[in-house]
Amino acid sequence: MDSTPLRPLKASRPAAALHGEITVPGDKSISHRALMFGALAVGETRITGLLEGEDVLRTAAAMRALGARVERRGAEWLVAGPGIGGLTSPDDVLDMGNSGTAARLLCGILASHDIFSVMTGDASLRKRPMQRVITPLRACGARFTARTGDRLPLAIQGARDALPLSYRLPVASAQVKSAVLLAGLNARGLTEVEEPEPTRDHSENMLRHFGATVTVSQHGSARHIQLVGQPELRAADIAVPGDPSSAAFPLVAALLVPDSRITLKAIGLNPLRTGLFATLREMGAALTIQNPRVQGGESIGDLRVEYTALSAVDVPPGRAPSMIDEYPILAVACAAARGTSRLRGLAELRVKESDRFTATAAMLAAAGARVEAEGDDLIIHGMPEIPGGGSVTTQMDHRLAMSALVLGQITAAPMTIDDSTFIETSFPDFTKLMRGLGAAMSPL
Repeated sequence: MDSTPLRPLKASRPAAALHGEITVPGDKSISHRALMFGALAVGETRITGLLEGEDVLRTAAAMRALGARVERRGAEWLVAGPGIGGLTSPDDVLDMGNSGTAARLLCGILASHDIFSVMTGDASLRKRPMQRVITPLRACGARFTARTGDRLPLAIQGARDALPLSYRLPVASAQVKSAVLLAGLNARGLTEVEEPEPTRDHSENMLRHFGATVTVSQHGSARHIQLVGQPELRAADIAVPGDPSSAAFPLVAALLVPDSRITLKAIGLNPLRTGLFATLREMGAALTIQNPRVQGGESIGDLRVEYTALSAVDVPPGRAPSMIDEYPILAVACAAARGTSRLRGLAELRVKESDRFTATAAMLAAAGARVEAEGDDLIIHGMPEIPGGGSVTTQMDHRLAMSALVLGQITAAPMTIDDSTFIETSFPDFTKLMRGLGAAMSPL
């Protein structure tokens, strides 16, 4: 994938408002977990709505390599695995592409299975630190050998008789939490995780859905999660809701392009994932939820969005875990809002697919927007008209690329991005869907 030719795109102001009703791809976080838990369960799990982006397909391939049957049949994906403790050593290196979620969660599974494996990824993923999962997982008895800086490629020798884990996260991270819980599945006894503040709880919800015993208690702002090890997970069908992180891009575009009105169908509304929606409402966004319901343990609903003249916002650092992937597109909304916005406590953005903190500021600056960094805060001065005319280096980051393309819908002069290739990792057919709403995006 590293040698794929660049696919630059240009984004311009559309000729008319954005209108329509759309369904965005399935939730990426839930899709990864559905494949992994399905492979660790007894019986055949049917998955509908699975995100068929590059990241998730890497997870599907990895679970096949570890001994599970994973196949697409019509609109469904079928997964039948050997169950907890039954995985087998892969014949080849596990290539996780661009997916940090897949790599870190899979480390948890591999750490407590007595098999040897080697994991790698693309150039972007090989730059991302794995120490945050390696440190707690070593305590279960696994051995890890990595490049300098605990980076991929990574060799893993899983524990022969895994020990249960008790770990307090130094920083809020759903990936680390999930890796520890996944390791605890094949360990006798009680695995415990304490997180300083709540992060997305898809792993806890799905573990219960498959029959594991998981308890959660709140201690002030911290959460304490306990998992009883070595359960017999039972196959359980999963309908994956629309990804709220993917929905963010057409949603913000509709808020910013005058007279727009769109509906996003069946979007996941897990309260630990909806920080962006809360923030946009604070900015005055005309955003309403219709037909709320619960599906497979997850809250979902239809989102109706209308153009709104937004006002500036001050986002507290404690909101970051519920919208960590949405800061680049929120920054676009802030650049067009009245007043000065401050996005606080964004240190975690520095270790995403790119240094998203620096890259987000550079994206706005390329458009002529007024932005400055102060410590781990981004300060964005809204402008009635953003000049545009710049080019954004996407740094192999799909969310940065999509944010820049949305930004180009409102700048006076078109914006260009150097590469749209990596959008496929999370949002297949993004440009096609956006053009269907009326957005202006075209190849260079």
